Amino acid sequence: MGFGIRLLIWGDYACFTRPEMKAERVSYDVITPSAARGILEAIHWKPAIRWIIDRIHVLNPIRFDNVRRNEVGSKIPAGNIKKAMKGEPVILCQNAAEDRQQRATLLLRDVAYLIEAHFEMTGKGGVEDLPEKHYNIALRRARLGQCVHQPYLGCREFPAKFRLLEDDEPLPRSVYCGEAEKDLGWMLLDIDYENEMSPHFFRAQMKHGIIEVPPMKGGGQLDYQGFV
Repeated sequence: MGFGIRLLIWGDYACFTRPEMKAERVSYDVITPSAARGILEAIHWKPAIRWIIDRIHVLNPIRFDNVRRNEVGSKIPAGNIKKAMKGEPVILCQNAAEDRQQRATLLLRDVAYLIEAHFEMTGKGGVEDLPEKHYNIALRRARLGQCVHQPYLGCREFPAKFRLLEDDEPLPRSVYCGEAEKDLGWMLLDIDYENEMSPHFFRAQMKHGIIEVPPMKGGGQLDYQGFV
């Protein structure tokens, strides 16, 4: 029995920020596998399962737009959080009016993707955590539009709409169907949380509107397939 899922996601705006851009936000051309995983985890996640993205279908044209937004310029220091947890008197609030700054964002407009993914068991569940159980829960929640929290497209202010694509439904046609292979450059694959939160990258190649996502290898070593 397979435990794969096909999920249609779309939204008016999206921003999958490139980590190399420090001052201003600049989005990748398409959704990253880690962002797609986050959407699936918003629908159903338990410590017993790990979602893995297999491929990404880019359905709509890649279109960018520029906006300027007011953002908070700093974060609450982690040291203050630790002091508060120990009972020490600290201030954990921020005054947005006093710490406001304007930042430009190069974001995506009118995005739509089809995510093909599956999950693996992590060994962190109990005897009741059967693959069939989690698979049926994920399917039911996706059909009903249920989620633990609102999934988003890179930034929380860009909500993602989603719908389960049933097994008997045909794949939606991409606007890039029939086009030659397009190199999208290096893209974030995911974060290895078990190894000091090390980032893994891969060379994204889109062919006929489809990006094949490689598996994430441990150790952070570059191999011949072009992923870390």
